[in-house]
Amino acid sequence: MEASGLPVELWRLILAYLPLADLGRCCLVCRAWRELVLSLDSTRWRQLCLGCPECRHPNWPRRPQLAPPSWREALRQHSLASRTWTQNGAELRSSACLHLFRRRKDRRVWRVGTPGCDHMTLRAALAAARPYDRLLLFPGVYEEQAEVTLKVPVEIVGMGRLGDVALLVSFDQQCPTARLCNLVLMPAWFSPVVFKTSSGHVQLDNCNFESCQVHVRGPGTCQARFCSFAQGSSAHFVGVAISLMDSCEFSGGDSASVTVEGPPVSERNWACKHLAALAKSLTAATMAASNESTADVSNQDTTDSLCGVSHRDVPLGDAVTMEDWTKQEVDWETSWTKQKAPRGGLLPGQECTAIEDDSADASSESSSEEDNCDERREERALAYKQHGLTHLAEPQHPGMGGLPPLRSLATELHRDAEARELAGSVHGCLLRRCLLRDGKGGVHLCNHAHARLEANVFRGLHYAVRCIQNAKMVMLRNEVSGCRASGVFLRLSAQGLIAENNIHSNGEAGLDIRKGANPIILCNRIHSGLRSGIVVLGNGKGSIRSNQIYGNKEAGVYILFNGNPVVSGNHIFQGLAAGIAINENGRGLITENIIRHNQWGGTDIRRGGDPILRNNFICHGYSDGVVVGERGRGLIEGNHIYANRGCGVWVMSSSLPQLTGNYITNNRMYGLAVFCRKDPESSGGGDGYRPTQERERGGGGGGGGGERERGGQENFHEEGEHLAWESDMDSEDERFSARRPITVALVENNCMSRNGAVGVYVKSSEALNVVGNLVANNRAAGMSIIQSAQLTRLVGNCVHGNGRVGVTVAKECRVELRGNGIYGNSCHGICYRGDGQIVENDVVGNGAIGIRVMDSADVKILRNRVQSLRGCAISVKEQVRGVVQENLVYQVNKRPTIYTDPLNQECVVVSNTLLTHTPNTPWVLENPPPRPLGNNPTNAISSARPAHLAINMTNRITATVESGCHSNGSIFCSIL
Repeated sequence: MEASGLPVELWRLILAYLPLADLGRCCLVCRAWRELVLSLDSTRWRQLCLGCPECRHPNWPRRPQLAPPSWREALRQHSLASRTWTQNGAELRSSACLHLFRRRKDRRVWRVGTPGCDHMTLRAALAAARPYDRLLLFPGVYEEQAEVTLKVPVEIVGMGRLGDVALLVSFDQQCPTARLCNLVLMPAWFSPVVFKTSSGHVQLDNCNFESCQVHVRGPGTCQARFCSFAQGSSAHFVGVAISLMDSCEFSGGDSASVTVEGPPVSERNWACKHLAALAKSLTAATMAASNESTADVSNQDTTDSLCGVSHRDVPLGDAVTMEDWTKQEVDWETSWTKQKAPRGGLLPGQECTAIEDDSADASSESSSEEDNCDERREERALAYKQHGLTHLAEPQHPGMGGLPPLRSLATELHRDAEARELAGSVHGCLLRRCLLRDGKGGVHLCNHAHARLEANVFRGLHYAVRCIQNAKMVMLRNEVSGCRASGVFLRLSAQGLIAENNIHSNGEAGLDIRKGANPIILCNRIHSGLRSGIVVLGNGKGSIRSNQIYGNKEAGVYILFNGNPVVSGNHIFQGLAAGIAINENGRGLITENIIRHNQWGGTDIRRGGDPILRNNFICHGYSDGVVVGERGRGLIEGNHIYANRGCGVWVMSSSLPQLTGNYITNNRMYGLAVFCRKDPESSGGGDGYRPTQERERGGGGGGGGGERERGGQENFHEEGEHLAWESDMDSEDERFSARRPITVALVENNCMSRNGAVGVYVKSSEALNVVGNLVANNRAAGMSIIQSAQLTRLVGNCVHGNGRVGVTVAKECRVELRGNGIYGNSCHGICYRGDGQIVENDVVGNGAIGIRVMDSADVKILRNRVQSLRGCAISVKEQVRGVVQENLVYQVNKRPTIYTDPLNQECVVVSNTLLTHTPNTPWVLENPPPRPLGNNPTNAISSARPAHLAINMTNRITATVESGCHSNGSIFCSIL
């Protein structure tokens, strides 16, 4: 018969009446018939799949409203999986054709339960059954008063719809294999365990478990499909080499729904190889789907269906100029008014950086006549562009395509052999496509257990996954949401691969890592949490790479109490607090991340925090880029810190950071600000406190919102956990031994340019070394030292093109300027009121006086090269004490080159050299060339730590805001 003899629609109508076996035979007729049968996927195949009493919707229980790609394929997979329990026969390998002579198992069907059937009770039917017989139970309730032992392989199937047959029985399997299908199992009066096996294989298809338990002990195995564990039912696995829970639902438990305990036993039963092959095929399908969905993460433009926000609502960061920033009027959620500053002026709240108006004074010193020969000035101007810090010139900030993209999971696995080995070797209990909801716990792994969790949904639990005591797990493409505590806990040297999961909307941290746990966390989306995204503490480690961490109410990544992870290549954005917070002796290697659009500091370090912060993009924040608070430490190296609405870097003077090789540009306020105000001591209280910002605004946000809702501190101390790790919080990790200790904060080889206020602002009570930095084109002064109780050393810096004074030093400040180049600033080169030295600097081409010393300064001005195009070179006021000696002064105009107040009797001016200009002979700075010189006069080169760091909890901290400026503390430096 030819398929073309009738219209295709009529053939489809005819074939829609055929049973499954006849459809299979029609497929074998010819290619045309096969294509015709396959075209019935959405009609007849769907009807057969949904009508099968042994299975449910292929996407049950996670997404039953979503149709599978192929109904026929779903039915085929179910048919193959349902036969696993019968595949325990001996293998015939001596000849390829001997399987044709293998004797088929003779199976008898026993009908049980109603008059006229073979048996009235289940126990009687089991006693009569032979190996591989089928027991068909008619609708009803079957109860046994003692434990039922399965001694021969048998299949027990309920007739009718699911729920028609209920068993109040406790089974003890002592046979190689068994199968239960289409049954409701409830506990007998004497035991909550309805099924246990310790050596054989059990297959559970389309069963409901109510208020009971299933126990599997290795080398026994279990395969459960389309089962529902309700009213607190659970599955307990001990020492299993492999078991499979596929498309099951767990709900309503007061303990963990699935518990996996003990290392996999070395002994294997017959089903292990079949389940391993099945697990391998399922994992391959999961990874293939993963590669399709994440082929290009950076091109994902769709709105997140889970949090209601697009990942790309805000661009990753084109180059933003100061003009663009100052056009913005109001900061969101803070009511902090942003006013555009007048050209050359200061922003509101920056009066502390301004010098008094010296226009009348300067004119009297310089002469009332303005030089009308600009060309002559240009001819006599000294060239200084070839100084030793030209390599620090401000780079062009990368646009959207220039920022490092997120790597895919396939790329990460290719680069990381350890992650690749974990992905391929961990089996144990395989939980796949399951729904775990509305209970206390999801999956609990302990005591060297192994488990694999793929494509599951964890929803409305107290916690989703808890992995402790050297357990290992692989967690791929799961959704974890709505947990009342943290989503995933890892403790006590637990390990694992956590990749491509969607972890969101949890009550505490998305992932909580502590007590030596060391997971690999790749390519996850961790967002919309009520607290932090990831918390690492108590000697927790881990490698956190290529994740999207966004929209969390507190810090995106929170490291404290000797936590020591590697945080690399992540996008951390749109958080309501800090992007990354390192506190209470936390450590870590934080490298190559994009930290943007966070409401508080991009990175916040304090209270013993000592990370390496290297090669990150910290940009477009609504507050400061990097905050180093009280007792903060760390190496901050090679970062691009730009376009933040607060400071680029905010440092408290009691901290000891090393800032090396950073580009701190285009920030709304200071480039680098160093303050001496301490954080409020009230942060040591047991219940956190409300930050001053929130008291003023009356709102939540970073520090205390979630805490106040629950009235307590974040749950770092879990139930039943001892705080033994606290005794080890001061121990030194051997990987830090190569780091050179420092006793003075160091700012070295940074570029600080085009910031909205002062480039470097210091109001400090501690010593500070500022060495070899390029401070250029800032809107206000280049460097402003307002308070310096101990010595501040400014050595080998280039300060040029700033909108006000190059370097200004206030009264009673102890400051040494040595080997700097101070060029082309709009006002004076150096305005000095403090105590110290100005030695071997080049002060050339500034808009007013070269070096202006005033008030009660006590200073030595030695061996400088000074040229001023419009004012005198050196000006010494009445009360100044000190020495002006051996300076080389270039005569440009008719005004006096060195002006000393006639009433000054304390300052000695001696042995200075005046160099006048010879026509047609250009002046050149030589022997030495323009300062700063190429090799810095300091050996304070930063020490690098080893690359593999792995990193520690904190009380809540904050700093106050007054008048919307940084005169006393960071604008938004509250971590959490």
